[in-house]
Amino acid sequence: MAREFDVERVRKDFPILSKAMRQGASLKYLDSGATSQKPIQVLDAERRFYTESNAAVHRGSHLLAEEASEAFESSRQIVASFIGAAEDEVIFTKSATESLNIIAYGFGNPDSGSLCLKPGDKVVVTEMEHHANLIPWQQLCKRTGATLAWLSVTDEGRLDLSHLNEIIDSSTKVVAITHQSNVLGTINPLDPIVARAHEVGAVVVLDACQSVPHMAIDVRELKVDFLAFSGHKALGPTGIGILWGRAELLDEMEPSLFGGSMIESVTMETATWAKAPRKFEAGVPNMAQAVGLAAAINYMSDLGMAAIHAHELALTTYALDALNGIDGLNIIGPNSMDSRGGTISFTIDGIHPHDVGQVLDQDGIAVRTGHHCAWPLMRRFGVSGTTRASFHLYNTMDEIDALAAGIKSAQKFFKVD
Repeated sequence: MAREFDVERVRKDFPILSKAMRQGASLKYLDSGATSQKPIQVLDAERRFYTESNAAVHRGSHLLAEEASEAFESSRQIVASFIGAAEDEVIFTKSATESLNIIAYGFGNPDSGSLCLKPGDKVVVTEMEHHANLIPWQQLCKRTGATLAWLSVTDEGRLDLSHLNEIIDSSTKVVAITHQSNVLGTINPLDPIVARAHEVGAVVVLDACQSVPHMAIDVRELKVDFLAFSGHKALGPTGIGILWGRAELLDEMEPSLFGGSMIESVTMETATWAKAPRKFEAGVPNMAQAVGLAAAINYMSDLGMAAIHAHELALTTYALDALNGIDGLNIIGPNSMDSRGGTISFTIDGIHPHDVGQVLDQDGIAVRTGHHCAWPLMRRFGVSGTTRASFHLYNTMDEIDALAAGIKSAQKFFKVD
């Protein structure tokens, strides 16, 4: 039997949701695709680390250092279990963006051995990538002489796989793809892409920022080679990200940050690196943030990822029905619930997205407006930007009703109804 999801009980754990907005309006937070709100359990975990165990991890033999190191490494275990990974394959970074850049840097370092790209090699991305999973690969190709290619997006907002075998060919060394689009809500079909990539010997890098917080993820089942996600979108703190990679690839890949904690031995002339994950964690890490992320993962796990996902799918189904009933509103992306998550982007005839956002803000409705760090995708659909509503476990049907009413108010205000 599916676990019952009590959203009203969940909302009590998020102090910010009781905040009064402009003119006393209640907060309707529909911008979790940008960053999620944090439950009190996460805030308490961070505070408890600072008030009870604060010390530099892996650097002392006193009690506080032991406690801090235990809390930090326990957090790594929690993250690893959450995504079905081995503990020594989970690397703490400051963000998913940093994680993706570390991977891209490794593919451009001659010391990374067979992983290092060269002229004639190819990197394949998609037309729907967030800039964080596009620009690092652009720069890698610029440095190495490799070629960048991409899978295009259909009018419906799904990947066009009709030329998959030609685009991912024998020269392809890296395929970097988003799991769920931060603009379209599209959940991409990984199986054929991963199978083709591995058939030609390419490595698959998955941007899972928009999927890990919303559905159960197991890296072994996905069969990808690297994965990145951010803590702040997963109910966790800012300043913490995750890089997961298969152990044999992490062993071969060179680090991009150097300093304390990541070394095995050092002389005045040379240095050798510790094994992963330490090899990629130079300096004092974001310790309290790692503990906070672990608390966020425990929070979601206690609720059940299947229950969270089902709740968000119900919200999205309801939202698609409500928004499709508004004349002049155009959804950018899939208009059905087939392989899509809780993100809906739209335009409104005659009103700029920023103006829509400002009108909604007067009613306490927080949405994202603009290009969403996906300029190529905006150009693909011939728009300068969209208004985006993105959902998480604390959202309600009433908030979607408020969104629909707010859009109609915007149309009346700008006299386009």
